[in-house]
Amino acid sequence: MEKINWNQQEKLTMLTDFYELTMANGYFENGLKDTIAYFDMFFRRVPDDGGFAIMAGLEQLIDYIKSLKFEDDDIEFLREKGIFSEDFLKYLKEFKFSCDIWAIPEGTPIFPNEPILTVRGPVIEAQFIESMILLTINHQCLIATKANRITRAAKGRPVLEFGTRRAQGYDGAVLGARAAYIGGCVGTACTVADKEFGVPASGTMAHSWIQLFPSELEAFRAYARIYPDSCTLLVDTYNVLKSGIPNAIKVFNEEVVPRGFRPKGIRIDSGDIAYLSKEARQMLDEAGFPDCKIVVSNSLDEYIIRDILIQGAQVDVFGVGERLITSKTEPVFGGVYKLAAVEENGEIIPKIKISENVAKITNPGFKKVYRLFGRQNNKAIADVITCADEVIDDSKPYEIFDPEHTWKRKNVTDFYAKELQVKVFDKGKCVYEPVDLETIRNYCKEQVDTLWDEVLRFENPHRYYVDLSEKLWNVKNELLKKHTVI
Repeated sequence: MEKINWNQQEKLTMLTDFYELTMANGYFENGLKDTIAYFDMFFRRVPDDGGFAIMAGLEQLIDYIKSLKFEDDDIEFLREKGIFSEDFLKYLKEFKFSCDIWAIPEGTPIFPNEPILTVRGPVIEAQFIESMILLTINHQCLIATKANRITRAAKGRPVLEFGTRRAQGYDGAVLGARAAYIGGCVGTACTVADKEFGVPASGTMAHSWIQLFPSELEAFRAYARIYPDSCTLLVDTYNVLKSGIPNAIKVFNEEVVPRGFRPKGIRIDSGDIAYLSKEARQMLDEAGFPDCKIVVSNSLDEYIIRDILIQGAQVDVFGVGERLITSKTEPVFGGVYKLAAVEENGEIIPKIKISENVAKITNPGFKKVYRLFGRQNNKAIADVITCADEVIDDSKPYEIFDPEHTWKRKNVTDFYAKELQVKVFDKGKCVYEPVDLETIRNYCKEQVDTLWDEVLRFENPHRYYVDLSEKLWNVKNELLKKHTVI
């Protein structure tokens, strides 16, 4: 079946902040439309005060840029605003994307203040795509990061994304399911996410199925007769231990086993999960069904999952809904998109944004991001942001230092350096080979495994170092001196 571009379901060109258009018209009228600009997307803080985030959303951004064009009704809408010149509107009508884009691949652990995506090209084009870059990457990074936290809390037990009906809009449901799969979930309740992206969809029954029948037992019988080879029964409609489990066992014995199958599981969706799962496990084991899985849901997140497992909960599969698909504990991924440089007469001129809030001071210039790994253990040591013309020579020791507390220095030896960003668009042409979702998901797990346990902690994780090269630090320091008014 041919894969459908999810963004083709809608016209997204005009999904932009209006000031992108007013600035574009201003650039055009001031003769700046061909000025080459460099923009970086980065984020300043990991959600939930975690140790790292997960890169996601690049595929949808690529789809958007590939189909980026202004239709006649877009031009007419802008004309009716009465503030855009006809020459500018003609430019938009003939618009063709021509920028270069570099990005960190999906599934990669990412850290604050490093460029996860860089755009170089005519300033109108590079500025115009800001909103969709942030909208697309911010959302999927947020959900992939939350999913990774939740799946790590589950300690190897499968986690299903159950949040379709609680997502913030249908894109939130579908693309959230995609991002959750990258982050480590094994499947989703969202059918269209399976159809469009191959995220395995699954589901059995709601409480309404059981309520519709004269009794819970009859509801279970009806379901087991239709699906004897995949029978999972929801046991908390009335009373988990007094009716749900006993009725499930009765149906397993009378409807499933005689047909040559084993029951797949029972699901508990309310109550004290730790207590009920332990009691349910004992009842199922004593009935001869130690292979029957216990699936639990009900407003779970990484903290609840961690705690009930510590309490000895007998859970085989977790279904996590609203607190995953909305990242309820911290529903904003604070990615920003900032000008880093412009070209003048072929020379790259670094630009900086200065703020009294030190966290908002940007890193100037056209840059690269390297990750340093130990050769002996393959563990990530630190990331280093360098000027674009720098190459880290991993055949000899390399000194890293804290860019804020520069006396904190370390010589790194016996390491290898990996450049994180890859070329995605070259002069407007996509040069990035698409990666299937299963490969991205596996890559994510492999890369998270390169992080130290101290970085993986949920509370007070070790701060992973993102340093500047000496050359880039000097460029930044000179610009700070130049623009500081004494």
